[in-house]
Amino acid sequence: MIPEIPPQLAAALADAPLAGLMLWMIFLLRRELQARPEAPPSAAPPMAQPGPSRDELVDFKLEVARTYVPLSLIRDLDSRLSLQLLRIEEKLDEVSRAATTATAIAGQSMPNRKMGFGARAETEVGQ
Repeated sequence: MIPEIPPQLAAALADAPLAGLMLWMIFLLRRELQARPEAPPSAAPPMAQPGPSRDELVDFKLEVARTYVPLSLIRDLDSRLSLQLLRIEEKLDEVSRAATTATAIAGQSMPNRKMGFGARAETEVGQ
């Protein structure tokens, strides 16, 4: 006759070999780390070594883009970005017009100036 084992005890017995294996691995890792020779204190950590400057990285990225990316993809990306910026500009101009209208309805005086990115573009073209 087989004795009845509670489910918690059965689960613990099933997990025992895995737990033992993990403890053995931790023991081996600690022993290996202790056996390693220490790095000399005068050696600089790898993070402290000077690397390429920000400008050099930008130049490298630009070179990679010119060399490896087809011109059609660059043009496509440029057109998508331009369209998205135009949409944002239209939304900002719409919000600016709504604010001007709300201020006019409220009866407050508005300074005599143009608002939004469209007005800034007009002034830049005029200069």
